[in-house]
Amino acid sequence: MRGGAAMSRSSNQQEPEMSQTRRHFLATSAAAAGIVTLLPFAARAAAHSGDTFDTSAGPITVHPVDHASIVLETPAGVIYVDPVGEPAQYSDFPAADLILITHEHGDHYNADTLAALAGDEVQIITNPAVFDMLPEALAAKASKIANGESTEFNGLPIDAIPAYNITEERKKFHPEGRDNGYILGFDGFRVYISGDTEDTAEMRGLTDISLAFVCMNLPFTMDSNAAASAVAEFKPTYVYPYHFRGKDGGTQDPEEFAKRVGTDVEVKFGDWY
Repeated sequence: MRGGAAMSRSSNQQEPEMSQTRRHFLATSAAAAGIVTLLPFAARAAAHSGDTFDTSAGPITVHPVDHASIVLETPAGVIYVDPVGEPAQYSDFPAADLILITHEHGDHYNADTLAALAGDEVQIITNPAVFDMLPEALAAKASKIANGESTEFNGLPIDAIPAYNITEERKKFHPEGRDNGYILGFDGFRVYISGDTEDTAEMRGLTDISLAFVCMNLPFTMDSNAAASAVAEFKPTYVYPYHFRGKDGGTQDPEEFAKRVGTDVEVKFGDWY
């Protein structure tokens, strides 16, 4: 599932290239202490399996791909989130019915990867900034929603949640009003994908989230303490820490995040790197 290719960049304020190392954070000490339930993914990832959640709408299977890229097999169709890197990384997955793009940085949006993965019938949903960057052929398959707006796909409600930095020196990375997170409103099972953000009031105010994907890396988003604090406040049933590779010592440890979340939320690990 790992392509290993460098991801191209599309903005002056984007995250710089970082080496891709395979790190598996196994939950020995925290689990032994009874602090939180940690579910390592690595043993299953080699076979391209995923965590499956049984919902009233039908099963939802999560496949971590790399860093910020996710494949979801859902009752509404196969959803790719921020697919970048080598298209071969996606060859073992079903083709996408829907592709969600959160924002323009190269670890979330790559036009060449998108063109390779976007079949004739696929629908693409982006934030307005990315929509304006799309080549003509991709724009013909795409629609845009801004912060606070909603749409639907195959009967699935999709809400655009603001994703932005609140720390002054980080606001240049993700300015307020530009980038999206998303909520996918499956019947009885709402999925939140944070995109690149800090622990904003909008994140902390989320309700009725069953499954969350929450970013954490410095200097671009937030540290594991802030992420854990927000998750402990909005209390999803399950959470995947993702997007935790940083720069200059800014990589965050999901194990530390899990220790701080508490026992009300089940933390799941994905094989992101």
